[in-house]
Amino acid sequence: MVYNNIYTVFKELVLLVKRFMIIDGNSLLHRAFHALPPLMTKDGIYTNGVYGFLTMFYKVTEEYKPDYISVVFDRKAPTFRHIEFEEYKAGRAKTPDELGMQFPILKEIIDNMNIHRVELDGFEADDLAGTLSKIGEKNGLEVVLVTGDKDYLQLASDKTKVLLTRKGISNIEVFDKQAVIERYELTPQQFIDLKGLMGDKSDNIPGVPGVGEKTGIKLLKEFNSIEGIYNNIEKVDGKKLKEKLIEYRNQAIMSRRLSEIITSVPINVKLEDLILEEPNVEELLNIYKKLEFNSLLGRLNLNKDTKKDTSNAEKLFPEANIIKEKEYLKHILKEIESSKSMIFKYIIDGDHPLIDDILGIGISISEKTSYYVDLTEGNICVEDFFDSFKYVLENDKIKKIGHNIKEEILVSLRYGVDINGIIFDSMIGQYLLNPSQNDYSLKVLADDYLNIDIEGKESLLGTGKNKKTFGQLFQADRVSYMSNELGIISRLKDIIENTIVSQNMDTLFYEVEIPLISVLANMEYLGFTVDEEKLKELGRELDGKIDILTQSIFDIAGEEFNINSPKQLGEILFERLKLPAVKKTKTGYSTNAEVLESLAEIHPIAEKILEYRQLVKLKSTYVDGLISVIDENTGKVHSSFNQTITTTGRISSTEPNLQNIPIRTEEGRKIRKVFVPSNSDYTLVDADYSQIELRVLASISDDPKLKEAFFTGEDIHRKTASEVFDVKLEDVTQLMRSRAKAVNFGIVYGISDYGLARDLKISKKEAKLYIDNYLKNYVKVKEYMKNIIDEGKSKGYVETILHRRRYLPELSSRNFNIRSFGERMAMNTPIQGSAADIIKLAMVNVYNELKKRGLKSRLILQVHDELIIEAHKEEVEEVKTLLKDLMENAIPLNVPLSVDMETGDSWYDTK
Repeated sequence: MVYNNIYTVFKELVLLVKRFMIIDGNSLLHRAFHALPPLMTKDGIYTNGVYGFLTMFYKVTEEYKPDYISVVFDRKAPTFRHIEFEEYKAGRAKTPDELGMQFPILKEIIDNMNIHRVELDGFEADDLAGTLSKIGEKNGLEVVLVTGDKDYLQLASDKTKVLLTRKGISNIEVFDKQAVIERYELTPQQFIDLKGLMGDKSDNIPGVPGVGEKTGIKLLKEFNSIEGIYNNIEKVDGKKLKEKLIEYRNQAIMSRRLSEIITSVPINVKLEDLILEEPNVEELLNIYKKLEFNSLLGRLNLNKDTKKDTSNAEKLFPEANIIKEKEYLKHILKEIESSKSMIFKYIIDGDHPLIDDILGIGISISEKTSYYVDLTEGNICVEDFFDSFKYVLENDKIKKIGHNIKEEILVSLRYGVDINGIIFDSMIGQYLLNPSQNDYSLKVLADDYLNIDIEGKESLLGTGKNKKTFGQLFQADRVSYMSNELGIISRLKDIIENTIVSQNMDTLFYEVEIPLISVLANMEYLGFTVDEEKLKELGRELDGKIDILTQSIFDIAGEEFNINSPKQLGEILFERLKLPAVKKTKTGYSTNAEVLESLAEIHPIAEKILEYRQLVKLKSTYVDGLISVIDENTGKVHSSFNQTITTTGRISSTEPNLQNIPIRTEEGRKIRKVFVPSNSDYTLVDADYSQIELRVLASISDDPKLKEAFFTGEDIHRKTASEVFDVKLEDVTQLMRSRAKAVNFGIVYGISDYGLARDLKISKKEAKLYIDNYLKNYVKVKEYMKNIIDEGKSKGYVETILHRRRYLPELSSRNFNIRSFGERMAMNTPIQGSAADIIKLAMVNVYNELKKRGLKSRLILQVHDELIIEAHKEEVEEVKTLLKDLMENAIPLNVPLSVDMETGDSWYDTK
C-alpha cells in the first residue's frame, strides 16, 4: 500500500515536469540539404533542406511533445572566436546558393509556426542553445537539444539530453551525461578538453598536431583535464607526444577556449516567450502548397485549430445510400441510363485487383445522388452485380468517370465484363498536368485543388505491421470513405479538364492517355506465358557457370572467400594480390563495376568477378525472381504497367519488370526464351520501331542531312560516321560506325564530351572532336539544341509533339551540374517524350483494330519501342499488315517511321 502511494506521487511529479526543446536550425538545415537529393518546385525554388528539416521537426516534436521550444541560428557576422583566432573556420566552402536560398524560407515557416527563434551577432547557434539550456535547467525544465553537431555533447547533463542526428537526418542517437561517459569514457565537461587537444578540422581549430581522439581520451582519463596534463607533463608517456604537447601548449589552451560553448549569452528572453503555441495554419498551408510539400499538409491537422473542419468533407458530400438488396439495383440502372454517365469506384480488399475480393461499389449519378452497393451484407453477391451491370459497364454511350480506373477494369475483366465509355480519370489528368508529382491520391488532389481534407486510404488503413484491409473496417467507414472519393472526383473533373484544354493537351488526354488505360489493363489481365521448366533449366545452367567461375576466382586468389562481400573482395584484390586501389569509401576499398572494369585491363580476376556478378544477378533477379511471380492458375506473369511514373511519358513495368530484361549478353537474351505463346494455336509477332528517337530528332529539328538518310533508307550510323570522320561511305569501318552510333544516340540524350569519352573509352578531347564534327554537319540539330534550351528557360518547360509538358526548374539553377542536367533533359524530353506519345497512340490504335475486327490475336506487351502480339496462327499475316500500317502512321512526321517485324515461338526467336 505504501509502495503504491509512493509510485502514484512519483508518477504525478514526473507528469509535472515540463520539457524544453532547443533545435539547432543551421545544423539540421545543412544536414538535411546534404542528405536529401535536390528537390525543386516548378518555380525553381530549392526545398530539400527545408523539407528534411520539417520532417525531422515533426518527428521529434511528436515523440518528445515539448511544452517550450526555440530554434537557434548562426549569423554571418564574425563571433568572438574569429576575433581571438583569425583563422577560425577559415577554408570552409561557401554555402551553396541552393542551400542559402532556403534559410529565409525556413525562418518564415518557423515564424508562422509561432515558435521562438533567436540569432545574435557575435555568437554562434550553439552558444545560444547552451545559454537557453541553462535557462531551462534553472527553471526546472527537462531540456532536449536537437542537432547534428557533436560539440553539443558538452552540454549533456542529468537534466539535458542531446539528440544527435546520424545518417543524414534519418536516425537519432540520444545522449545524456551517462551516455556520454559510456561512449567516450569522458564527462561532458572533459569533452571540451578533448576538442582542445585534438582540434576540429571542420572549424579549423588546430589542437595539438598528432593527437587524435584515442590519444586525447587516454590523456584525459589519466590527468582529468588540459590543465591536469600540463601540471603533470613529465608523467606523460612517450617522448614525441610530450614534445608535441609542450610545443603546442598555447595552441591547446586556445583550442579549448574556441571549442567551449558559451552558456551566458545576454539573450533577452522570458520563459513565456518559449511556450509552444498554435501555428498560423492558413499561412503555413499557403507556404507548403507553394513549396509543393503535399505530403506535409496533413501535419497541419495535428493541431486543434486546423485549416479546415475535419467534418468538412462530410458536410460537402452527402453519405451514399447503402444498397444491400438485389431489387434496388434496377433503380440505380434506370438512373444511370437516364443520365448517360456515372462516376464509379470499387473497394477492393487488398492491393491486387487481379486476385483480391471486391467488397463494394460506389456509384455517383449526380452531386446529390450516390450509392454504395455492399457485397458483404444483404443478398447481393459480386456475380449478381456484374450480371446486372454488364450492359451499363460495356455500353460506350454511358460515360464512365473515375480515379485510377485501371483497377476497376482489371476487377471487371475477372467477371467477364469489359468496361467501355471511359472519358475521364482524375489520376491520369493530374499526371499530365504535373508528371513529376509523387502522389496522385484523391486525398492529395482534394487538398491541392479544393482545400478539402478527406481521410486518405493510408490514414484509414494504417501502414506497416498494423495495416488493415478494407474488409476489417466497419461498413460505415467504407461508406464514408467511398462517399468522399466520389464527391472529390466529381469536383475535380471540370477543373482538371479545363486546365488540360488550356495547356493544349486535350488530344493527348482524350485520344492517347484515356484509351490507353484499357489497353494496359487488358495487357495486365492477359499476361505473358512463361515456360517454367525452361526457366528452371536455365537456372541450373547459370548455377553451373557460377560454380565454375567461383572456383576459378578462388584459384586465382589463392584462397576461398565471400565474393559477395565488398570487404573480403577488397582485401583479396588490394592486399593479397596488391592491385592498385582505384578509390576508397568510408567502409574500405571500393569494388564497384567501374573499379573492376579498370582493373580488368591489368588482372584476369577482375573480369571474372564482373562476369560472376552478372550471372548471379541474372539468376536471382530474372530466374528466381520470375519463378516467384508466375501465377499458379494461369502459368503467366502479369506485370503491372504504370502510366504515371515517368516524367517523359514512357510506360513502366513492375512486378515483374519486363522492360529491363538484359539483352547485351547471350545469357541475358536467353531469359527471353522462356516467354512463349499460351498454346500451340498462337505465335508471337514482335514489331519494333527502327531508330524512332533519331527519326523524331530529324523531324523536329528539320535537319536536311538527317532527314535525307531516312528518306533514302541509308544506314544512319554509317552516314553519320562518313560525316563525322570526313570519309566516303564505302571507307567507313566498323569501329567508325560503332562510334558514330554512340554519337547519334548520345546527341539524343544531350551527352557531354565527358560522357561520350567514358562510354567509348577515348580521351575527352577526341570525344569533343566527334561531337563538334557532328554538330558542324548537322547544323539544324545544333540549332534545335540551342533553341529548346532557350525555350525551356523562358517557359519553364519543354513539350513533345502532342504538347506533353515537362517542367524543368533545373534550368534556372546557379549550380553548374544541376543546370547541365536540366539542359540535357530539355534536349531529350521532346524526343523521348514524342517517341513515347507515338508508341502509346500506336498501342491504342492496334488494340482497337484487333477488337474491331474480332480477331483472336491480342496485344500482350510493350517494351520501349516494340509491341508484342500473341497472334493466332491463322491471323499472322493480317496482324503483321495492320501492325505495320498503324505503327508507321501513328503520327505524321517529316520523315517516315519504319517498323521491323519478326515472328517466333518465343520472345527470343522474334529478335
